[in-house]
Amino acid sequence: MAIRVAHVGTGNVGRLALRQLIDNARFDLVGVCVSTPEKVGKDAVELAGIDAEPTGILATSELDDIIAANPDCVVYCAMGDTRPVEAFDDCLRLLSAGIDVVGSAPGSLQYPWGVMPEKAITKLQTMADKNDASIFITGVDPGFANDLIPFAFAGTCQEVEQIRCMEIADYATYDGATVMFDVMGFGKPMDETPMLFLPGILGLAWGTTIRQLAVGMGVTVDEIVEQYEELPAPEDIEIASGHVAKGTRAAVRFEIIGMVAGRPAIVIEHVTRLQPGLAPDWAQPAQDGGCYRVEIVGEPSYRVDICPTSRNGDHNHAAIVAAAGRIVNAIPAVVDGPSGICTTLDLPLITGAGNFAV
Repeated sequence: MAIRVAHVGTGNVGRLALRQLIDNARFDLVGVCVSTPEKVGKDAVELAGIDAEPTGILATSELDDIIAANPDCVVYCAMGDTRPVEAFDDCLRLLSAGIDVVGSAPGSLQYPWGVMPEKAITKLQTMADKNDASIFITGVDPGFANDLIPFAFAGTCQEVEQIRCMEIADYATYDGATVMFDVMGFGKPMDETPMLFLPGILGLAWGTTIRQLAVGMGVTVDEIVEQYEELPAPEDIEIASGHVAKGTRAAVRFEIIGMVAGRPAIVIEHVTRLQPGLAPDWAQPAQDGGCYRVEIVGEPSYRVDICPTSRNGDHNHAAIVAAAGRIVNAIPAVVDGPSGICTTLDLPLITGAGNFAV
């Protein structure tokens, strides 16, 4: 029997997740919720960008309508970066109705222990247990590129000294103005600190990854250290999200470092450019445009490059497809699993069953 699924949020990730929910026979789409007034009343296929017969599922702006549709699970892909409290509250409402949740937000729920206030974690866990519901939040980075992949390779090592997870990417084609300008500060004056680089924000955003890797490796993180550097645009640059003027922020490199016994044991590093020639001394991707990289120092040591590609777009599009796929493919395991907050450490291996092209 198909799993009854409703969907919330049709942005970059949500639109692609919705496409899979419509196309895959494992799922029965029963509702769609949007935040943009212009999208209300539109059919799910139009919101997903699919050339197909209408589903008859028309978008609503009310979460209550989604709850009333009585889904087994909600795919929650609404914006969480700039509205973490609202996203948390939405998920809490869904769990209180006995509805399982998988999604991309709020990111802190990927592994909240040691990151979110204990009071909030207890409230969510209690509500989930009371109503026999579960929640799994994931993505690509933070997400499978820095939990599932490093765990798989670390599991073959006899000794591990350091795990470093990297995203090295040209974001010029990333179409998300809120993330690009408001969160990361591209196109803003160099003396204006963007939201991402305010003290504690990097640690909050990727602390879930640091903590989860530490628990999976059986070590304790004593401290999380943040550091970053940035470079201005040498000329005016036009990107998918808008205009970046000469002299404003056009390249950033940052690290979130989990210190264990006084040494950097778990490191998340991002190198983000708006032109491939910027900051040539920073790490370079394994393919044009970008890649994810996992480096393990130990016995044996590894360097693993993950190079996403897509027949429908570039490296940025491919990475978003992967995030959506990780979310949607986890639905059956989350629905069948125990109540509460689920993480990569809790779920069985998600193989992508049901997606093989035949």
